This record gives sequence, C-alpha cells and structure tokens, in this order.
Amino acid sequence: MFELTQDHEEFRRLVRDFAEAEVAPHVEEWDAAAHFPAELVPKMGELGLFGLNAPEEYGGAGLEEGGFTYLCLAIEELGRVDQSIGITLSAGVGLGINPILTYGSREQKERWLPDLVAGRTLAGFGLTEPEAGSDAGAARTRARLEDGQWVIDGAKSFITNSGTDITSVVTVTARTGQREYGRPELSAICVPAGTPGFIVEPAYRKLGWHLSDTHGLTFEGCRVPEENLLGSRGEGFKQFLKTLDDGRIAISALAVGCAQRMLEEASSYSKERVAFGRPIGVNQGVSFQVADLAVMVEAARLLTYKAAWLKDEQEAGRRSIAEVKQAAAVAKLYSTEAAVSSTRVATQLFGGNGFMEEFPVARFYRDAKILEIGEGTSEVQRMVIARGLGLPSD
Repeated sequence: MFELTQDHEEFRRLVRDFAEAEVAPHVEEWDAAAHFPAELVPKMGELGLFGLNAPEEYGGAGLEEGGFTYLCLAIEELGRVDQSIGITLSAGVGLGINPILTYGSREQKERWLPDLVAGRTLAGFGLTEPEAGSDAGAARTRARLEDGQWVIDGAKSFITNSGTDITSVVTVTARTGQREYGRPELSAICVPAGTPGFIVEPAYRKLGWHLSDTHGLTFEGCRVPEENLLGSRGEGFKQFLKTLDDGRIAISALAVGCAQRMLEEASSYSKERVAFGRPIGVNQGVSFQVADLAVMVEAARLLTYKAAWLKDEQEAGRRSIAEVKQAAAVAKLYSTEAAVSSTRVATQLFGGNGFMEEFPVARFYRDAKILEIGEGTSEVQRMVIARGLGLPSD
C-alpha cells in the first residue's frame, strides 16, 4: 500500500517554507490587485517544482519513480497559502508541460521543455470552448492543412497561463477532419505565443483565483507549421482525456491544501475568539464542526495521495490506466466538495469577520467553488465513477 516517505515529507517542508516566505507576505496585495506574479514563476522553477515529472535532459528532476506524488505535495502546500499559486503550478505542469512531454516529438520537446521546466516560460492547454465544456468532443475550433501549414479558426474559453508575458505556447485541440461514424476528428496542435492570428482576449473578471492568469483565446486564420501537430493526427481526444485524468488528481491536491488551511484557521479562531466570556470552541456547535473539518481533510488527503500513488505505479507499469482513472475521479469528487464545504464552515465560524477580506477565509471561500468545476465537474466525476463500476450508460 502507498505511504509517504521521509523524502516526501522533507520536500513538503521545503515547499511550505517557500510558500510562507515568498507567497504569504504578498498574497493579500496581489489578490486585491488581481495581479499575476510572473516574478514568482522562475523562483518556483529554481526550486525544481516545474520539473518534477521531467527527465534530466530537459532540466527536470529525473525521478525514476514517485514524481507525480511530489508534484501533488507541492500543489497542496502552495494551495494551502494561496489557491491561485497552486493552480499556476498545477496547470503549468499538468496542462502545459505534460502534453508536450508525453506526446511531443523530439524537436518539440527540445524547443519548449527546457524553458518550461526552468520556470522561464509557461504553457497553456486550449480545450474548453464557449459551447464545449464538459462535452469537449463538441469543439468547433477547426484546423485545415494548407501548403504545409495548419490554419486554425475558432475560440477557446477559460484557458489558464495563456496570456502572461512569459507564456511561450498553447496546445490547442481542433477539428482536423470527420470520422466515418460521424464524430469529429480532433487533433492537438502547438501554437506559439505571438503567432499572427492568435489573439489573447482580455483577462476575465473572476469570482476567485484572482492571481491566476485566465483568458479567452481567438484564432483567426492562425497559421503554424504542419510539424506543430502534437502526436498523431486524430489522437487529440485520447490525449486530452489522459491529460484530464492526471489533472484531476492535481486539483484534488489543491483542494486538500484549501481544506487544510480552513481547518487551521477554524481551529485557531475557535480557541481565540471569546463570546459570552469564553472561547467559542467550548461550544459543541463549534467544536463538532471543527472536528468534522479534520475528518474531511484526512479523508481527502488519503484519497488524493492514493490516486497519486496509483498514478506513479501506473507509470512504472504496475497498475492499469483504468485504476488511475477511477481513483482520480473519486479523489477529485470528494476532495473538491470537501474543500467547498470547509470554506463555508470556516467562514460561518468566523461570523462577520469571515465576510471581511482581511481574513483569509474570505479569499479561500471565493477560490474554492471553481474546484468543483474545473478539470471535470462533480457531475462528470460521478458519471466516470458510475461507468467504472460497470453501470449502464448511453
């Protein structure tokens, strides 16, 4: 069975110290200004956080086993201080680096991975569209071959790390043809930042994740070389399904960081806040809620790190993709819903102070909801779990 090693725990402390020193002192100011701290990304790169899954030849850690668990530990600890910084790492690796690392040609890897792994640049993954979210196969963005180039037309929505000053490339899924049985042929294509016809729309005004970079993208006759195709033509659907499976475990780790912070905040406040002449934690109505938070955190963490362990075992050839897929959906469903519940409970325990931006529970309350939506909604996770149990489906 899985368990964290001493090396894992030492790495956790390393990332926690980094988050407390480099993020915590600035996060309230960054959040209020909706500022994406690009200057933090190279520092994360120097710590090796973007290269945990990458081989040494591209500047990565070259871990033979366990790399995904290390990544989840880093995401959890960053997310415990600020969820936006956690998702910047999660998306930077899971949606930016990993598709190129997994499916890219030698030339593509050599072109983009060294800078991405070092934190000098970021990459995005253009999947979601205005009318194609959970039904990603309904994508309308199209790419046609013309004189040795892919000509891309369409639009993408809610794309993380896609419009920063250090964004180097966005991998875009597009219709490149039609299959015999009526479904579209989807392929993934690497589009370098700054390519003519690649338009980054203004940043969204979001409920939460104010520090995270999120944009809509428009493609108008955007031309890239034919060799920018990522992997094989028509394999885009399979590629993004695997990318999302891995991403769900990472989002689970982010949710664990959120719930852990809420447990810490609620526990501390319940000891310090005095009402009717005694700490509010004396009241069972409060203490029982804090106890429930502890249970949620423990369960979410165990589900998440079991899924991460299975992912590492699958990469080593000892577990099946189906096992990882099911574990990822279970972890993502429980952990994200636990995170949302934990912020609601913590905010309620803080009373009026919980509604004030000077207290971190308010920021986490805003940030948590997207966890149930991104990388597959809770409804999609329930569908995946049901199918994994062999229940009939359409």
